[in-house]
Amino acid sequence: MKNNWLTKKLGDKGYFEILGSGIDKFEGEKEYLSTSSIEGNQITAPEGQITYKERPSRANMQPRLNSVWFARMMNTIKVYSFTEVNKEEVDKYILSTGFAGILCNSEKVDSRYIEKIFLSKWFNDLKDSLASDKAIQKSLNNDDIENIQIPIPPLPIQQKIVKILDTIQSAVEVQRKITEKTKELKKSLMAELFKYGAPSFRKGRKLKKTEIGEIPENWEAVRLGDKNLFEIKLGGTPKTSVSDYWDGEIPWITPNDLSELTTPYIEDTQRKISTSGLKAGSTLLPENSIILSTRAPIGYVALLRRPMAFNQGCKGIVMKDKSVISLFLYYFLLSKAKLLQELGTGSTFKELATSDLENFKIPLPSFPEQHEVAEILQTIDQKIEIEQKKKALYEELFRTMLNKIMSQEIDVEKIEL
Repeated sequence: MKNNWLTKKLGDKGYFEILGSGIDKFEGEKEYLSTSSIEGNQITAPEGQITYKERPSRANMQPRLNSVWFARMMNTIKVYSFTEVNKEEVDKYILSTGFAGILCNSEKVDSRYIEKIFLSKWFNDLKDSLASDKAIQKSLNNDDIENIQIPIPPLPIQQKIVKILDTIQSAVEVQRKITEKTKELKKSLMAELFKYGAPSFRKGRKLKKTEIGEIPENWEAVRLGDKNLFEIKLGGTPKTSVSDYWDGEIPWITPNDLSELTTPYIEDTQRKISTSGLKAGSTLLPENSIILSTRAPIGYVALLRRPMAFNQGCKGIVMKDKSVISLFLYYFLLSKAKLLQELGTGSTFKELATSDLENFKIPLPSFPEQHEVAEILQTIDQKIEIEQKKKALYEELFRTMLNKIMSQEIDVEKIEL
């Protein structure tokens, strides 16, 4: 630690105040931020609107100007701050007791600097080491928090650190917005392409009304249960009590594996089964098949680059006729995820029955037109993937720079802005 960088405990009242629970009475509604509402240091989705009288018991933490909040739970990096930049939000939100709130003395501490501290690996490793297991999930209590020592450089250096890291985070935000806009373009393109067809085939074309909406008059509407075109396969789970069935070489797909995909193709899975596990209780899908989650939740879809097995929460669709391009079918099913979800039945959890999937109709244009539609959408997906990789690089740069600054591997004073 450099000699001119002080360290102060979060319990040092000359610098910080650890905020307790309890909120000011308010009229009307406010938005409730649970720990699930935050990703990194951004609000993704408030938990909902609350009133003072009718609110969850955990909606009991009051935002303050120059306060910084972090999730108490172990292995959880969720941070949010209320500064001059967003001071209007102080009166907008109520926070969950899952957050710890630190009020900063603005004459000595820049709250935006403390936000960066709370995002760092250094702080979160320390937080995790102090987390108590008295609760269901290990978390930090206020006694633990009081004794955490924070490096406090001079205020101008704090502000310089904030400026450096905010510059990188701005680049992350730009990439996020580009990605979201490209995803919106893809969504609108899918709706257009599956109604009017590929651009080079549209001249003089008329539409016809079908059960699946308007489609070009020369397209067919076929059932997924058409055995000349498709084969629907059911998955399963080998007995978990038999160790020989597990940790083999065969990727084994669950709906969770599909929910994390950012490209059309599934490359690998969290769990794998053995050849004996496959024989005892699962199904192998060939390369280029489609896998669709049909239970908890419904509607995630992917293409297989290699043979994989799957559990009963999914169904496989194998192309039996070379006139159907699997990538075209993938994009159509992706565009109809909401409709597939609505077809689910059941009281405990919703499931898409095999019979309903068999009766589900899809449009089928000529092979060349399928290829053009799939190629257009794949180009958009490639653009999304490029932007996501750029965003990931900036995020890694942010983490690296932040951790090097906190460990003082980088001399901030020598950086010119």
